[in-house]
Amino acid sequence: MDFLGTILWPLKWVVELLLVTWHTVLTALGLDAAAGLTWVLSIVGLVLVVRTLLIPLFVKQIKNQRRMMTVAPQLKKIQDKYKGKRDQLSREAMSRETMALYKDTGTNPLGSCLPLLIQMPIFFSLFSVLNNAQHGTDGVGLLRGDLATQFGSASLFGVAPLKSSFQAAMNDPAGPQVTVMIIAAIMVVIMTASQFITQLQIVSKNISDETKASPMFKQQRILLYILPFVFLFSGFAFPLGVMFYWLTTNIWTMVQQFLIIRSMPMPGTAAAREREERLARKGKSEKTDDAGETIVIEEKKPAQRQQPMGKNRAKKAAQQGRPTEDGSTPSTPPVDPSGKK
Repeated sequence: MDFLGTILWPLKWVVELLLVTWHTVLTALGLDAAAGLTWVLSIVGLVLVVRTLLIPLFVKQIKNQRRMMTVAPQLKKIQDKYKGKRDQLSREAMSRETMALYKDTGTNPLGSCLPLLIQMPIFFSLFSVLNNAQHGTDGVGLLRGDLATQFGSASLFGVAPLKSSFQAAMNDPAGPQVTVMIIAAIMVVIMTASQFITQLQIVSKNISDETKASPMFKQQRILLYILPFVFLFSGFAFPLGVMFYWLTTNIWTMVQQFLIIRSMPMPGTAAAREREERLARKGKSEKTDDAGETIVIEEKKPAQRQQPMGKNRAKKAAQQGRPTEDGSTPSTPPVDPSGKK
């Protein structure tokens, strides 16, 4: 076993456990155990479990991004303080002050990358599991024997093996597998489009106006249109099973990102202004605390105006024990024993 295989062994075991568990459940519900659709749904179930477990980490990522925006002015002061100083002592001092700022504010500059960094080993593990199935090799966990054979030979619609890719179908010794190539090409296009839409909704709605005016943002916007081509060409080498995993997780990310941008937008962005308008129509307002958390405050509705009550009406209300206009119950005036009020 190579070095990468040794590192991925525990994750491959978990991936196989989840795949076999979902496959068992779907088979018990009446689906064909050897059908490609059953294994595709098992891969979708794998994504649902993984992404559900990553929700707390994703929420932590959003909060960390808000804290980073909060400390951005202080970070800029440190950078301006040592601007133009290239000696070793100045660089070390700037690094110490920056790390101290991160520590005091509880921010992590790498926090935004954690969900992606955690998903990548799972992605490679699934790729390795499919690669083993392609060569007829048993898995490291529960995917052995008949299950490994079923998974290795499973085909979508009975014509597109999950272990096959566009590249493998094009270079097939028996000749190009056109049907497999068409299905793989459609999967690559949909997968790339979902990735692009996810990033586009962040750039268009959840980036502040100040950030949009910076040269760095212009470079990132160029990458927004270049990266889809990278995924487009690299996707042709991925097996169909891996592409189903990638497409499902892209759709999850797109929906999750939409909900986060709508409910927890970054301050100073178009999404934040839209949220303020929605809250204003509902009679609510919001403010941001020191940690960057958004607090929604519901404004009190004005109390209903009480109609003035005349003396005769107030006297009658006192005799009947009804409350007056100020909410109090007036007492009946004392009666003089002589009969005079």
